Amino acid sequence: MAQNNPLYNFVLKISDDSLITAQRLSEWTGHGPFLEEDLALTNIALDIFGRAKALLEYAAKLEGKGRSEDDLAFFRNERQYTNALICELPKGDYAKTILRLAFINAYDFLLYSQLAKSKDETLAGIAAKSIKEITYHKRHTFSWVLRFGNGTDESKQRLSDAMNDLWRYTGELFESTQEDSDLAKENTGVDFSTLKSAWEKEINTLLQQANLSIPENTFMQTGGRKGIHTEHLGYLLSEMQALPRMLPDAKW
Repeated sequence: MAQNNPLYNFVLKISDDSLITAQRLSEWTGHGPFLEEDLALTNIALDIFGRAKALLEYAAKLEGKGRSEDDLAFFRNERQYTNALICELPKGDYAKTILRLAFINAYDFLLYSQLAKSKDETLAGIAAKSIKEITYHKRHTFSWVLRFGNGTDESKQRLSDAMNDLWRYTGELFESTQEDSDLAKENTGVDFSTLKSAWEKEINTLLQQANLSIPENTFMQTGGRKGIHTEHLGYLLSEMQALPRMLPDAKW
């Protein structure tokens, strides 16, 4: 349940996006198509985990209940997570993983570029560090989308299938609450809806260069921001949280 603390809710929301994206991406560790790309995806996942840790640590401080970032990561259930649905979907094949990450990278670049200007020094600091990493992540995934879209018949088909599966989940990224709008007016947070036009412009250019078409008559899926998730998040959390829940008092 959301607290009556707009900044806490905002930070938790973006930290959940990062944590779940990183956890899903980490499933490729040791399973990449070749060694260099295996290492690249693993390093990208670690970067995103690092961002999630910093954000969750700040969220725990804002909450003021004595919980740590580990408590927020490992001892909440799926209804208490507010990540966008696109972050939790099964990884699928490599084309789906890359296209999903390209969508998220483009969104994150815009989001954290705005947050780097926040009057909240903690958020601005996390954002400034994140931008450097996201710039690389975005360049990497965009280049792969272009390779798939301009490659073999099979790579084009796999990318097209990924597009048809993923596009309906992109709209939720730009859902914004009144709390988000108020934080943006205070120059603390970001009104997510204001990012949409810039994101669409960049993604449309990428899709055109990759010979991809946006699916027609798409009904955007939503619910994640309110804690209503697909069945996939529960399984992901069960795996991610198994050890901490088994040994909650363990010290590492």
